[in-house]
Amino acid sequence: METHTAKRVEIVIEAPLERRLTKALTEAGVTGYTILPVRGGSGRSGQWSRAGQVGQSGMVAVVCLIKPERLDGLLEAAFAVVEKHIGVVSITDAQVLRAERF
Repeated sequence: METHTAKRVEIVIEAPLERRLTKALTEAGVTGYTILPVRGGSGRSGQWSRAGQVGQSGMVAVVCLIKPERLDGLLEAAFAVVEKHIGVVSITDAQVLRAERF
């Protein structure tokens, strides 16, 4: 079966910023994404969990699969939201079926 090269971008951000991020992505031409709840983790500031946060709003992970040539626009839109807040952006290479969907 034939596969096609794509980029997988995962953005972990505070849940209250979800709408701002998805609006920015949509305005940048991103046509699809998946939003997942993040229950906890560990990083530079140590361990955390949703239960330990004020309001317990937690974090979300926004996952996008896009064509490589669209990566820069997505990153610019995401960074405009993430740069002043808690968040992580990661990019990995991916192989997808049905390239026309991305």
